[in-house]
Amino acid sequence: MSNPPRGRGGSRGGPPAGARGGGGGFRGGRGSAATRGGYGGGPRGGGPGELIFRGPASVDQRLATLDQLVSSFKKLPSNPNRPHRPGFGTLGRQITLRANFFPIKLPKGPIYDYHVEIKPSTDIKRIRARLFWLLEQSNQQDWREFVPFIAHDGSERLVSAKKLPQPLDVEVQYYEEGEAGPNTKSKAYTFEITHTGTLDVALLTKYLSGDTNLRNHDVQPLINAVNLILQTHATRTGVRVGKNRYFFRSQEHFDLAPGVEAWKGFFMSARPVYKELMVNVGVCMTAFYKPGNLADAIIEFNRSSNGAMLQRFTQKLKVTTSHLGYRQKKPIKKIMSTTARQTTFTCEEYGGKISVEEYFKKKYPHIKLKHAHDVPVVDISGPNSKFTIYVPAELCEIEPGQPFRGRLNEKETSNMIRFACNPPKVNADTIIEGGLPTLGFTPGTMGSPLSNFGIAVDNNMAVVPGRELPPPRISYGGGRPPNINNGSWNILDVKFHNGGAIKSWWVLVVREKDGRSVFSGADDPVLTNLWRGFGEKCRNSGISLGSQPVKLAQSLVPRAEDPGRQQALDSIRQKIGDSIAERGKPTFILVLLSRRDNYIYPGIKRICDVELGVHTIHMLTDKVVGKEPNKQDQYFSNVALKLNTKLGGINHVLDSDSLKWLTKAKTMVVGMDVTHPGPGSIEGTPSIAAVVASVDSSFVQFPASLRCQETKKEMITDLTSMMIERLMYYAEKNQTLPDRVYVYRDGVSEGQFDTVLEEELPKMLEAFKRVPQKKLYRPLLTIIICGKRHHAKFWPTDSQFADRNGNTRPGTVVDRGVTAVFDFDFYLQAHAGLQGHVKATHYTVVYDENHLGADEVQQGTHTASYLYARATKAVSLVPAAYYADLACERGRCYLNDFLSTDDKVSSSVPTEKGKGKGKGKADKEEERKSVFEAAKKAWGEGVHPDLRESMFYI
Repeated sequence: MSNPPRGRGGSRGGPPAGARGGGGGFRGGRGSAATRGGYGGGPRGGGPGELIFRGPASVDQRLATLDQLVSSFKKLPSNPNRPHRPGFGTLGRQITLRANFFPIKLPKGPIYDYHVEIKPSTDIKRIRARLFWLLEQSNQQDWREFVPFIAHDGSERLVSAKKLPQPLDVEVQYYEEGEAGPNTKSKAYTFEITHTGTLDVALLTKYLSGDTNLRNHDVQPLINAVNLILQTHATRTGVRVGKNRYFFRSQEHFDLAPGVEAWKGFFMSARPVYKELMVNVGVCMTAFYKPGNLADAIIEFNRSSNGAMLQRFTQKLKVTTSHLGYRQKKPIKKIMSTTARQTTFTCEEYGGKISVEEYFKKKYPHIKLKHAHDVPVVDISGPNSKFTIYVPAELCEIEPGQPFRGRLNEKETSNMIRFACNPPKVNADTIIEGGLPTLGFTPGTMGSPLSNFGIAVDNNMAVVPGRELPPPRISYGGGRPPNINNGSWNILDVKFHNGGAIKSWWVLVVREKDGRSVFSGADDPVLTNLWRGFGEKCRNSGISLGSQPVKLAQSLVPRAEDPGRQQALDSIRQKIGDSIAERGKPTFILVLLSRRDNYIYPGIKRICDVELGVHTIHMLTDKVVGKEPNKQDQYFSNVALKLNTKLGGINHVLDSDSLKWLTKAKTMVVGMDVTHPGPGSIEGTPSIAAVVASVDSSFVQFPASLRCQETKKEMITDLTSMMIERLMYYAEKNQTLPDRVYVYRDGVSEGQFDTVLEEELPKMLEAFKRVPQKKLYRPLLTIIICGKRHHAKFWPTDSQFADRNGNTRPGTVVDRGVTAVFDFDFYLQAHAGLQGHVKATHYTVVYDENHLGADEVQQGTHTASYLYARATKAVSLVPAAYYADLACERGRCYLNDFLSTDDKVSSSVPTEKGKGKGKGKADKEEERKSVFEAAKKAWGEGVHPDLRESMFYI
């Protein structure tokens, strides 16, 4: 699937759609399709026999000596930084699993490493890629014989199975793909290939076998070299998107949106595991432009896009033109708003001002334009060009194999998920039968350099031991404890463990003038039934609610007159503000929206969270009005779960045994995350950082600190002051500071683990020093990274340990066989994979002063996954990290005008001036700075003081 960056595109769309681990509610409802576990939709497979891929299997022999490995770690000095594994978990029922990891046979001899410099140098990626292709075709005498024994990254690194002569300069003549060969005008480039080192495979083998002397040996250069070799075949035959994902037109693809289709592809990456280097191969999806004529694509897009902006369609799109007599590939700079007939420019050749249509008639009389009157022209000038270059869209062809860089809308994303969603067995068959041969990993693949390097990939999946951990016991305020089944539970007629109090509440009906009004007025019986039904649900759940609500309504200016919805939001702000002035603040406002909207939901959240300091709960009327009573009840239940949490209540708690690892000393659990602007956001838009932390001994309430910071920066800039805020509020609630702090850090890649220790750890330690305290304060600290963007998947080998879709069951944990050799990591699947192929979260302990044991942290994280306040089921990500993620998403609402502007126009955002003129790097940097400053101004002081100590974001 096309994974958006951490920005995740767009607002959360308003009303509750259930938790990401499944939408729960009181009856453990199925939740939204896009659960944090497997994806929604898709076939389920047949009976148990058809669900299990290849049936029973024995655990890999190499794992027989794992316990000796852990014993040998006891000789290593104890260090909180990147602690070594203290042992393996033993709790739970033992199971055997397949994993999508395939052993790599490594070469006996060394791999030679080289740096490549091209002269004259070029920064243009397309030209560099073409030059490397020409390098491989070169027949130069001291070079040709080595070509079958090399692999490179198309940039500056080259590895070889044979030692290359030194010095080595290879000259190539540049010519374009469409040309027959070089000519007298072809530019000459020289490749200077310089030996930088020899990579010793024997050292890697020792590292993999757990030689403690090599604990700190950097094996990454050699693993990266193996990755280059493994990727060579796929790079030549497919399209690379991102770092390790390859897509092939020969694989399945299907229509996604006008001009856009989804392609199936494969992820691959070499991973060091005990006694083996393995390649992790997974199935992935992304969106591509459909090849064809650009004018046809624009016409199709306009026909079905409801006025969405065309710029969204053309982000980073390259087209081929042939009107000059030869083919040339150019990126589209901009689709203009005028046609060839309307667009004019000054042309000396034809004596002044001329339309694009006229120019083409005179200059290229053989070309007859069909769409001069109804399709816009495009500007294909280069980034530093002083002039615009207008070309009619009908003379541009969309090249095949181009990833779509825009943001998919809700419907397209849902289509993508449906297509990507397959049962585990189907995915396994796809990897073995499609992935391995397509990537060149089957024996005898033509043109693959693997055999020349002495490398081979075993085509059988790794078989590893796993365990199923027992669920915790859960209790509510009275009544029998619910029975947990497959990671979820039903609760009928039970009260919250601790209900919040509502002194007064309002119902705000937001009316769209350009749509059918759901309610006739404040006394409409449909509206009365709605608020009464919700009030009753709250009361029955244990929330104290005495009064009837104040009913407000606000009609909005039609969208056509107010495209950025600025007037609509001003009128809502006025209505709520005037009512507060007259009546004082309510405990919360129930906002009823008639439709999803990219402006109104985030706009109201900003007005109420930041400006006015009042809680809001949104409902979509079509989810509750006219629904069967049980569906309406289910919806009200979900909303009540959120409301009680916002009010400081506690929905449910875990049994004391499950919490013992947290309660044996005073502990504060912290969640951290950073979200980045998604595709189509204005350049310079800030990233948003969130730190949430527990304040109670039940580990249910997690108030948040939010900040905006430098764009696309992953490490948290203002972490010291955010941690101080959280510690001080903990002290205020508990009359003491915590003795231990456990941090779950989300959103950090493996390559950034050390950066967390270098940049974020010192800020946390600084916060401990600076918390106002009579004596020196220094709690014991543990940092655990939560990884979701991995491609490790597991398959049960026996139907008795599989659910009805063939997935592993909730509580599955894996810490042997495909985990790190030395690091303290494990894969945990706490939740049920309702549909599709479920994915575990990869947890790595990167810092530990609390000397946590394997069972303690694995079962502790597992049971904590049952404490997510918005659902009646376990979720896939530990709630502390999950809440940080939700808080970041709420922060996006406060900067909504700057985010994902590809399909909207906003009056409050500084936009680019002087389009079409060449812009230097300095100008762009200046522009980014002014956007950042404008966004910081819009952010203001962040969340209103009246909400800061609550879970306003849930």
